[in-house]
Order: sequence, then C-alpha cells, then structure tokens
Amino acid sequence: MSSTSTTTVAPWKANIGVYTNPAHDLWPGEVTVAIKSTGICGSDVHFWHAGRIGPMVVEDAHILGHESAGIIVAKHSSVTTHEIGERVAVEPNIICGECEPCLTGRYNGCMKIEFQSTPPIPGLLRRYVNHPAVWCHKIGDMSYEDGALLEPLSVALAGVQRANVTLGGWRRTDVITDIDEGRLKFAEDFCPSVRTHKVDFSHTPEQFAEAVVKLADGVEPALAVECTGVESSISGAIHAAKFGSKVFVTGVGKPEIKIPFMRLSTREVDLQFQYRYANTWPRAIRLLKGGVLDLTKLVTHRYELEDAVNAFRVAADPKQGGIKVMITSMEEGDK
Repeated sequence: MSSTSTTTVAPWKANIGVYTNPAHDLWPGEVTVAIKSTGICGSDVHFWHAGRIGPMVVEDAHILGHESAGIIVAKHSSVTTHEIGERVAVEPNIICGECEPCLTGRYNGCMKIEFQSTPPIPGLLRRYVNHPAVWCHKIGDMSYEDGALLEPLSVALAGVQRANVTLGGWRRTDVITDIDEGRLKFAEDFCPSVRTHKVDFSHTPEQFAEAVVKLADGVEPALAVECTGVESSISGAIHAAKFGSKVFVTGVGKPEIKIPFMRLSTREVDLQFQYRYANTWPRAIRLLKGGVLDLTKLVTHRYELEDAVNAFRVAADPKQGGIKVMITSMEEGDK
C-alpha cells in the first residue's frame, strides 16, 4: 500500500546513491528530505572494506551513510509537525515502539530497529530519502554540515552519560593514544590540554599501559574510553586502568575477542559498552546552536556526491589526514 504526498520531487533531480531509485512514495507520518550533507563514519568504511560488522553483513547492493542533514521537500498529508522548506537532521533509525527497550526509553536496543546504513536497511547517502517526521529533528538556520555532525556528537553524548562522566569527577590529565601521528597532532591542536601517545605495535598491552600511566604523571586512569574495538587496544586500556575504575568501550570490532579476565577481576575494573544512542539529539542541537561546542574543525575534507568513491578512499586512508570527511549535495543558494 502506498499513499500520495502533498507535493512531488522535481523529476529532473535523479535520486542517485549507491543505486538509482526513482520512487518517492510517501507513507503516513513521513517526509521527503533532500539530503545536503553526510559525514562518513568509520562503520561505513568498515562495511565497505570488510563487508560486515559482527552479525551485520552486506549481502547485496547497499547504500551507506547515516550522518545526514537536509531540507524537507515533501510531506505526507498526515504530517502536521513539519513544513516543507525546514532544515532537519535525520536521526537514522525507525523503532517498533512496542518492545521493552522502546517502552523504557532505551530505544537503541529496539528488537526490531531499522537503522539506516546497517544491512539490509539502506542508508542516507543519496539525494532524497523518505523518513518518519518524528525522527527528523528541526535545526533552524544551523548549517547542513553541523546538522550532519549531530549524529557523531550524539554518540559522544551517549557515551559521556553512560560512562557517568561528571564535571570535576575525574583527574584532569587526559591522554589520547592512536596509531597515526597525524590524528594525534590534530587532537593536540583541537584540545591543547591533552597529552598524546603513538601506539607502538611491538609493545605488549602491559608496556602500552606503562606508557599511558607515565604520560599521566604516574597516575593510573580512573576512566579509559576505548574507541576502536581492537583487541589489543581494549587489553591495553584494561591494564592501564586503576583499581575500581572503568574501561568504557564505544568501538566496534570482531564478534569475539580475548580479554585479560584476571586483570579485570583482581582490580575490580568495570568493563562497559555502548551501542549507538537514545534521546540525545535535542541536547546535541542545543549544544551546537548555543555555541557550547564548535565542531567545524572536525571537517577536514569535502566531496560532491558524484565523487563519493574518492571521499571514501580518503576516509579509509589515515595518511590522507581525514578526520571527518563530508559528502555534499548542494545547489545554488545552499550553505
């Protein structure tokens, strides 16, 4: 069953993405968003290179992208909350609203969630997408790029909340580690107070931990946030963490890994995980619109949608210096 919309997308603007889909039928509660900016996520690159993340496997032609913002160009007659011409950021999920996680406000754990770009659900890297209006957050005059950055910001906000990071709650010696010197230099410029350490692959997790503690003036971390999902990195974080601390994993990795179990046990280290986000987008919008955060420096590369292959090549190659690679589909007058 399909339904009609109050307006139609101009026929000469092909809905190109990974494949062309000329249909723009709207269902009750949906709006059509002309996507203007989309950031490339590490998971997009992972799906491209590895073809899977854990049980989520690319088995057919698949549209990537889930960090997007655009403008409403059509809406179903049932939609009263949004108007054509409004800028929105697309929260890239559709939930059932009936399972326990949904009913308890933790809808990131929805048993039937359809998350855009996670196979087999197509993503947002296309010119137009139909999406429930309830998941299209109004951003006013915010730039499309900032609107696209709301998705990764939501991941960070969810992590801060779940890890219980509070003002003054941790010793303020922050150490950032990475395998790439260019990314570490970017981190130093973006946040001058941090100390950085380049990971040496010849080192054991214990040696990695010693280097981190040394950089932190001999103080073992009370909180280690692991962002890669790589086994050796998680092990290093566990060995660095002090007694009674927390290792918080936001990264995604292999279906199964080995961890230093007895180190966790004898040090009473809490190992905690995060899966996406829930109820973070309104707060993320307020932080950007209020000037509390400025993420514009994160965007290092910009490409047109037609040049998306090169955008992905840059995002996948640390030597290119990409932090956030943005794909745009702008027209004259857009900004």
